Amino acid sequence: MTVIKNIARDRILQVTAVLTVVSLFFARPRIQDINFHTLYSVLAMLTIIQIFSYLHVLDVLAYKLTTSARTTRRLTAIFTYLSVISAMFLTNDITVLTLIPLYLTIAHKHHLPEILPVTLIGMGANIGAAFTPWGNPHNIFIVNTYSVTPGKFFGWSLPLLIASLILLTGLLFGVKNTPIPSVPLENIHISWRPTILTILVSVFFFFGVFNIVPAYVPAIVAIILAIFINPRILLYLDYALLLTFTCFFIFISDIQQVPLIVAIVQHTMFSKHSVYLTSIISSQFISNVPSTILIGKFTSFAESLFLGSNIGGFGSIVGSMANMLVFKSFAENGTVSKSRFFWIFSALQFFGLLVLTIFGWLILDFVY
Repeated sequence: MTVIKNIARDRILQVTAVLTVVSLFFARPRIQDINFHTLYSVLAMLTIIQIFSYLHVLDVLAYKLTTSARTTRRLTAIFTYLSVISAMFLTNDITVLTLIPLYLTIAHKHHLPEILPVTLIGMGANIGAAFTPWGNPHNIFIVNTYSVTPGKFFGWSLPLLIASLILLTGLLFGVKNTPIPSVPLENIHISWRPTILTILVSVFFFFGVFNIVPAYVPAIVAIILAIFINPRILLYLDYALLLTFTCFFIFISDIQQVPLIVAIVQHTMFSKHSVYLTSIISSQFISNVPSTILIGKFTSFAESLFLGSNIGGFGSIVGSMANMLVFKSFAENGTVSKSRFFWIFSALQFFGLLVLTIFGWLILDFVY
């Protein structure tokens, strides 16, 4: 029942489902328009990150690193950069759901600042997730749709990572550098055997994303591993995200058969810059995952879509699912005003969006 309730409460899925039902009045979906490779890859990714979450790998890393923190700025930097690195492998959603409650627990004990550090952890998660094909679900879609090779993908993502880290490092200087007591190490243990197995399955998943092996094979292997470790892990998968992808494939299959809609959408896709800006702007209203799937069916400018969709994760609270989870985590664990957090978080997010949009435009012109 918990799984069904979580699916039913997902706002993005609700909107997507309504759009899909409406689209059925105009056309019928074509099976060839449903990207099963992406669906299998997303299923494998969701399973692997839930296994890592169950094994508390990120919790242990966070506590071990924070024992060396002596100032508020250093503590914030540790959590922020750990957020960047962990999101590369565990996605931005799992990263913020793990690190933000951990940071706020430490902040409560030592009366540390909450708003700016939590905002930076959230931004770090979006930055790290953009770097790898599996960090963001829409990156998997881009890799599969445009048959992007590993070399090409990291050639796109590395300049964006460098630009984003420059922005993030500059914002870290806004945290006051005041001394704090030593943070005690929590008694959390890692089960090494299942952790090593999960790492090996993650490497195998990489082969599936880039079509070296069929995508359904890593998905099956990941599910078998989850059942072997603890079958209850499968109850916590983000099935709503998987259904959202499915609904959007059906929705886009339908609207692709309506000439007027196709003409309108294609009118905004006439150049790499227009695709880039359309992706960023649309992400602010419908989130970057559905925006990517929608635009990806109407353009061949893959590098512009990659840049726009990942930069579009900044800005509004709906720009990415991770932004909404940051606010949710703060609302549940923070002690200062939620409205004050929302406005400061939004202001810094839009500042980051503006800076990275400029950086992205330059990358598009002079690097790609």
